[in-house]
Amino acid sequence: MKERLGEIYRKDGTRTVLASILSIIIGLAVGGIVVLIVGLASSNISPSSTWDGIRLVVFGIFSTGRDASANLSFGFNPTSIGNMLFRATPLIMTGLSVAVAYKTGLFNIGAPGQYLMGTMASLMLALGIPSEVVPPVIIWIIAFLGGMAAGAVWGAIPGLVKAYLNINEVLASIMTNWIAANVVTWAFEASNFKNVVESTKSGYIYKTTFNDVATGKLGLDAIFPGSQVNGGIIIAIVIAILMYILMTKTTLGYQLKACGSNRHAARYAGIKDKRNIVLSMAIAGALSAGGAALYYLSGNTEFAWQTYQALPDTGFNGIPVALLAACNPIGVIFTGIFMSMLDVAGTQLTALTPFNEYITDVVIATIVYLSAFSLVIKMLISGRKKRKKAKDAPAAETAPPEPEAETPKEDAPKEYAEAEKGGEAK
Repeated sequence: MKERLGEIYRKDGTRTVLASILSIIIGLAVGGIVVLIVGLASSNISPSSTWDGIRLVVFGIFSTGRDASANLSFGFNPTSIGNMLFRATPLIMTGLSVAVAYKTGLFNIGAPGQYLMGTMASLMLALGIPSEVVPPVIIWIIAFLGGMAAGAVWGAIPGLVKAYLNINEVLASIMTNWIAANVVTWAFEASNFKNVVESTKSGYIYKTTFNDVATGKLGLDAIFPGSQVNGGIIIAIVIAILMYILMTKTTLGYQLKACGSNRHAARYAGIKDKRNIVLSMAIAGALSAGGAALYYLSGNTEFAWQTYQALPDTGFNGIPVALLAACNPIGVIFTGIFMSMLDVAGTQLTALTPFNEYITDVVIATIVYLSAFSLVIKMLISGRKKRKKAKDAPAAETAPPEPEAETPKEDAPKEYAEAEKGGEAK
């Protein structure tokens, strides 16, 4: 049993998971320390509120509010857990977008722009097709696939620039982000999809329920009553599994990763490197846009069409989700849920204590920095193991080998002897 555990520990995947878990633990500890420092430094925050804040940073998703005695209580909170799963859906998709591109040697920082293009295409299709003529389910499918297609096209632009002009995809993606923000703003401003029914929401686009289009609950509302959860989380998980199969079990996935490792060697082996670079960014764009489609087709959320002032955070938050999962599509499911859990904990922190939700941003930032240094953490873990192994090894095994004796000339092959004679004659 001990040997089996040792084999599991020596695997690279195990050390990656340990590095990620260690990053999370340190991040949560830093968040607790920040709450403690702020609580001690503020005269209007009591010690009990400080302790409540620390508990909410770690266990906020399980908070059920305050009881009759005004004490903070914890337990199974289906509403918070359902909302966490709903918020995790776009994070999983944008995390997959960054992870798939990174596995192919590309850094997709264009996820926010792709997310916006997916938002625009999916909402315009969902609200523009009359539900009196086309069944809402068909409209939903068209809107979802149309949103992913728009993201794929937008993601392919940096891929084309990278493949054919050798311009860094990071620079190209940053440019396409801001172009997308202004294009989406202009398109919605010129459209008839602005919410004119509610005068206080004129800066928003109608919810898709305005057209009777919404993601099905698939029975999740019975498990998590009162929450926003729907079948989008199931779709995101299925897509993550499909991406894992694509990247690890198919020829296309091998070719994409080969181009990421060394595009010149891949080209020498007969792999079309330019095509695969463009395809990789197109897949990444489709995934990011799919996250936007699942979020806004839910019928729960309104889109603020004046987006040119700032890019959507969800697109950027896919980066820490992917890094913390070591760009493993299956790991992205869990890290997306974890990041969403911190988001819900921040909301609980604001509602139930004098602290604000930005403390959870400190936790996320710490985790991001540590996950970026996950390779260093893995090296430290591996180095400790190697030092222990070297210490326990017998001295005889560590001694340098004795030099081999020279082969006598009489035992040398005939060809060697003849060559030597020829050399002497010269």
